[in-house]
Amino acid sequence: MSDDRQVALVTGAARGIGKAIAVRLARDGLDVVLCDLLEAEMAETKRELESLGSETLTFNCDVTDSAKVDAMVKEAEQHYGRLDVLVNNAGITRDKLLMRMSDDDWGKVLAVNLTSVFNCTRSVIRGMVSRRRGRVISISSVIGLMGNVGQANYGASKAGIIGFSRSVAREVASRGVTVNVIAPGYIDTPMTQNLPEKAKEQLFNMIPMKRLGRPEDIANVVAFLVSDDAGYITGQVINVNGGIYM
Repeated sequence: MSDDRQVALVTGAARGIGKAIAVRLARDGLDVVLCDLLEAEMAETKRELESLGSETLTFNCDVTDSAKVDAMVKEAEQHYGRLDVLVNNAGITRDKLLMRMSDDDWGKVLAVNLTSVFNCTRSVIRGMVSRRRGRVISISSVIGLMGNVGQANYGASKAGIIGFSRSVAREVASRGVTVNVIAPGYIDTPMTQNLPEKAKEQLFNMIPMKRLGRPEDIANVVAFLVSDDAGYITGQVINVNGGIYM
């Protein structure tokens, strides 16, 4: 790896938004570390990135386990000598009305969506602070800002990402590390593709732009936040939602 090539770690990178982010960063000349539990799809993503010239490592890592995250980050930093960018993208849903939501429904969503952000950010931040440069970008959701019926667990986890990121942004700003959040609206991914047709129709009626977002819409904003052009932006939440929340 060339000393001037930046390295990004992307969680939940096998498909959907995470894959789009990884592909965009590879196109922009970064080497990319992929983290996901979907091994077959992650292997396909790795092949695509390598065809773009990215030196790519993959980790089948449970991001809710801090020891496993620390081991992944250590191995990646030893391999590349650096980690310049972290994109916290891993996430799940377990939608139910609050009265029917189990402890496991609550705990699992908070662990995957929010605790993983803590685990990964804490693990990479020391190296970034030491090098006096880094980019941490976490993927929240419009639901973390406006709420949604049946998504108390998801909304809490995504709102938590915002509070966490703003606090960390203040801690590391003087060391050249920026910490920002992207809050997507409804994006055309396997998760939304599986919605009933009636639910899809209701979504279209809610979105002023009358279309679902594309994963690339999120990847484009990540690419900007990674760039030198975004060097004076930190602690911000950037909405990418077609106008559903303003």
